[in-house]
Order: sequence, then structure tokens, then C-alpha cells
Amino acid sequence: MERPRTGPGGGPGGGPAPPPPPGASPVTRRSSTRRRLFDAAVTLIAEQGFSATTVDEIADRAGVAKGTVYYNFASKNVLYEELLRDGIDLLADSLRRAADATAARGGTRVDALDAMIRAGLDFIACSPALIQLYVAELWRTNRTWRDTLTSVRGRAQAVVEDVLRDAVRNGELSDELDIPLTASALLGMVLVAALDWQSFQPDRSVEDVHAALSRLLQGRVGAGRNPSEGP
Repeated sequence: MERPRTGPGGGPGGGPAPPPPPGASPVTRRSSTRRRLFDAAVTLIAEQGFSATTVDEIADRAGVAKGTVYYNFASKNVLYEELLRDGIDLLADSLRRAADATAARGGTRVDALDAMIRAGLDFIACSPALIQLYVAELWRTNRTWRDTLTSVRGRAQAVVEDVLRDAVRNGELSDELDIPLTASALLGMVLVAALDWQSFQPDRSVEDVHAALSRLLQGRVGAGRNPSEGP
């Protein structure tokens, strides 16, 4: 069965979220409009690139007037900058919730890292275009939103670093661990593996992909395990 696709705000198929119900407050309406613009922009930019995407196309895809775009965002650059900030903050929140839920159940910090891998995969499965754009922008150094990208990347990575730091403090991991580099490697592993999964191995289930990455986390790759021992 095909996995459901949603944008960062929950729009079906990665497209615009539905409009607010009649009688919604002005604040709710504006929030809904911004979400529809975010979803429209991320889908179009993933399809045809940032430079080729026009404000007219974003407005048309979102089902609003062109002036509505400029009412909410000063420019296409500002829209995209806020899109990146909003999307990666949502990813960071998903990771933190997974870690907190594991801790509440009495799990170890390594269990929390494993739960964060699953949360990251679930998020990316729902917002593949957003993560595709984020990964692409990591390689660019000439964008006006580079500082914003660095900041939001740091917030997502800090969630992983906190759990790693606790794991070292509690003796679950070696105190020789390079925490920033390990956090970056874990986050990058999830992002790149998930994009490869979405692009080239879409028939694999999220459970299957998570199991493979979980084995990496647990240090079981190349451990010489007897195949007859099972997973």
C-alpha cells in the first residue's frame, strides 16, 4: 500500500493544506494561508528548482491571489527562508518528542536515539520534498538564508547531542565519543538514507528501513554475527 504523503503542515499529497473552516478567526485564517503557501512552495521548488519557481505559481498552487503571498512574506526569498526554519523546527520537535517519550517509558538513551531514527524516518516519509530541499541547500554557500539554515540545522542537531551527552554521562557510551560529529553523522544518516529509500527503494516499509538503521546504531554491522542467529 502506498504511504500517505503530506507536507510539513499536513497538506495531503505534499500539496496545500485545506482552507480554514467558515467562521475561523483572523489568526487561524492567516496561519492556514501561510501553511498553504509553505506547502505550495516546497512542492513547486522540489519539482522545478528555486530560481524557476515564480510567486505567481506559488499563489496559483496555494489557491490564493498573488498579493496574498506578499502580504504574508516580503519576497520569495523570505518565504523560502521561513519555510526552511518552520520545517526543520518541526523535525527537531519530532525528534525531541521521541526522545522524551522513550525516557518516560524508562528506556535507555540508546533506545531514545533509536526512537529518534524512527521519528525522523516517519517525518521524512510525510515531507520528502522539504527534506530534499534542505539537503540540497546544505551544499550551497551563496544563499541569503545561509545563516538561517545554519541556525535551524543546529537546533535539530542539538536535540541529538543532548541525548548523546546524557548517554555518555550515564556510561551507556564512551566518554571519548565526539558528540557534535556523532550527532551530525546520525542526523545525516537518517536524512540521506531516507531520501535514498524514498527515491530508489520506495517498496521497502518504514519498519524495514528503521531496522537497518537501528542495526547501524547498535554497532551490529560487520560484527561477524552468525546468520542463523536471526535479527
